[in-house]
Amino acid sequence: MAKEFIVAIELGSSKMTGIAGQKNLDGSITVLAVVKEDSSSFIRKGVVYNIDKTAQCLTNIIKKLENQLKTEITQVYVGVGGQSIRSVRNVISKDVPAETIITQDMVIELMDANRNMKYQDQEILDAAVQEYRVDAQYQIDPVGIQATRLEGNFLNILERKAFYRNLNKCFEVAGINVAEMYLAPLALADSVLTEAEKRSGCALVDLGADTTTVSVYSKNILRHLAVIPLGTNNITKDIATLQMEESDAEKMLLKYGSAFTDNNDIDNNLKYPIDAERQVESRKFIEIVEGRVEEIIENVWYQIPSDYYDKLLAGIVLTGGGSNMKNIEQAFTNHTHADKIRIAKFVTHTINSNNEDIKAHDGKMNTVLGLLAKGDINCAGSTIDPNGDLFGNPKKEVPPTVDQRPARQVGEIPAGVVRTEAEKQKAEEERRRQQEEEERQRMEEQEAERQRIAAEKRENSFWNKFLKKAKKFGEDIVSEE
Repeated sequence: MAKEFIVAIELGSSKMTGIAGQKNLDGSITVLAVVKEDSSSFIRKGVVYNIDKTAQCLTNIIKKLENQLKTEITQVYVGVGGQSIRSVRNVISKDVPAETIITQDMVIELMDANRNMKYQDQEILDAAVQEYRVDAQYQIDPVGIQATRLEGNFLNILERKAFYRNLNKCFEVAGINVAEMYLAPLALADSVLTEAEKRSGCALVDLGADTTTVSVYSKNILRHLAVIPLGTNNITKDIATLQMEESDAEKMLLKYGSAFTDNNDIDNNLKYPIDAERQVESRKFIEIVEGRVEEIIENVWYQIPSDYYDKLLAGIVLTGGGSNMKNIEQAFTNHTHADKIRIAKFVTHTINSNNEDIKAHDGKMNTVLGLLAKGDINCAGSTIDPNGDLFGNPKKEVPPTVDQRPARQVGEIPAGVVRTEAEKQKAEEERRRQQEEEERQRMEEQEAERQRIAAEKRENSFWNKFLKKAKKFGEDIVSEE
């Protein structure tokens, strides 16, 4: 029997990462294989722009993982992120008869109405419940409370429809089954934030290569989500304006880059070497780096809703590759005046691995490890024959596994889970079937009612009464005779 493991894939702007891991009884995760592929030519700002190249890269990752695992992969978990993701608040209300006790069906009806909201060119990926207003009181769970009005406050996570479809199309073209899509920022938050930080209120800032993602939590609830199209690559490109290749600029950023340098510590005579022949003034280099870092931080702070400025008791939590920059905490403190700054170098789960990228604990693998932790369906198929196919026949397509979940309705979708297009189509077909069944029953009831009314009318009509009286008159005459 094939071993069991979970496979997760993160589609990053610079690297696409595939990881396979086994969950242990003690709650720890043992990483079995890790594969990385360059994705900079077809994924930009976390968004798929070239479907064929992305599909080919996905196929390569699956093949390399299968070779390491010696086992076929039947399905994968996928993280959804990127530049176009944003959150929008929405309110749905419902008036109910006086002294009505709120039921779970009423709550689900509000959730359905919210999920069915239409946004131009935007797709609702997820809907985070903020709270419910029952008459004048705010409640997390309104079921069982007597009220005359129920109001649901939601945070809808949106993405451009074109990008959402491109992502789904990539896996379709690659012939890879998706066990579940998950919002990458939420998977990351669940893997690096503590319950105390979510409850007290904090801003999680994921400093990536092309994008910076801001997630605001308060009272254990996601309050805001935004993706800023700025990252460490923008700093590299700015350094490259000093007449050098981007590859050299990246090396200089890693070696000399600092998010903050005190003016008294800058040596105006010091120069940093670009190569054997060229140099750049340290002050000019520092000004360029700090200028772009300041812009990123200002955009991060701008994204945090003003009504949560005084509610972030746990401060700001930094993660991602950009969080490794020297003095990044000091830079955030200077520009945001936040009392607490923490760098989440690694996930809170216990991870067993010999992989150097994971052992580095530098924040770069946090998202894909968070996706791996979310997996709960076996992704392992049949064991691969080590001798291979001697005749070069193509490998048979792996059918969907039997333990894939059926399409879930709105009330059944866990927070952070993004329904694939196939799931949405199944759910839509099921909804249409239920509507048709309800319509058929309604028509039958209407027809039965119509026939009943027609029968009553016939029973009470003038001619029917006249005939009844005539018949009775005739029966009376016969009886008398």
